[in-house]
Amino acid sequence: MQDNLIKNAAKIEDMIYEIRGKYVMLDSDLAVLYGCKNGTKSINLAVKRHINRFPERFMFRLTEEECESISRFQIETLKGRGYNIKYLPYAFTEQGAAMLSAVLRTDVAEEMSIRIMDAFVKMRHYLLNTVGENKYIKDMLLKHDNEISENSNNIKLLQESFDKLEQDKEIDEIYFNGKEYDAYSKVLDIFADTKEELIVVDRYTDKTFLDMIRNLECKVFLITSKKSKLTKLDIEKYNGDYNNLTIYYDDTFHDRYFIIDRDKFYHSGNSINHIGYRKSGIDLLHDLSIKRVLINDINKIIERNINE
Repeated sequence: MQDNLIKNAAKIEDMIYEIRGKYVMLDSDLAVLYGCKNGTKSINLAVKRHINRFPERFMFRLTEEECESISRFQIETLKGRGYNIKYLPYAFTEQGAAMLSAVLRTDVAEEMSIRIMDAFVKMRHYLLNTVGENKYIKDMLLKHDNEISENSNNIKLLQESFDKLEQDKEIDEIYFNGKEYDAYSKVLDIFADTKEELIVVDRYTDKTFLDMIRNLECKVFLITSKKSKLTKLDIEKYNGDYNNLTIYYDDTFHDRYFIIDRDKFYHSGNSINHIGYRKSGIDLLHDLSIKRVLINDINKIIERNINE
């Protein structure tokens, strides 16, 4: 379905609605276009983690009345999901759709974002060519086009600023006693940054770790002890539902590490099941020699487990 949408831009234009005087797209359509494996769940999670990037002019939840004004197909879809206020969809403006592509980071997000922007532009140009002599409507559309162009530049600048702030936040952080939620949330943010491969070294982990990785759309490798609280039955049941976890057993590590796409290396003072329990730190490692040693040791552990 996604390939057909990419080839036929008109399909994207058909997904654009006028609601509250704004042209918007629904979260379910954007989930398909952006290649979200978990559908709107991926979008909701991404927005929640970057909520400061989505003011109401970028995104808002539809009312039941607004849903009813959309096509019959959309109404039937909503009914199939329960059709109550809990499941009412979110609508994203052109700027919101662009920002969404930046935080989702799927394989097709960047390319599809350009196609979506093109679809918005084509739709406005079509309206300009069909309103005849109505100067007021033409002026409004042209004004909207200029605002979108200006906002697109602003989004790019905002994205660069947000990225810089997130890089700054990645530097050493200490969580004091009683700040367990903050530490837990920080680990979730670190894991969510993974695109392809997350490696976790934690010999004391338990089922808390499974709760933290079940929504990740990447491969997960855990190096832990056979004496950890994570049983083989836990792992079998988890992979029966999610199938993204591979376990390697080793007792040589004392410290805990999170490795994101073999690019970002974090050191954690506590195990995941006790994260933030007492004064402890999560540090972003910069020393290349330490990174090389870690990867070399991890590769040896993987090779040994495969040969056993």
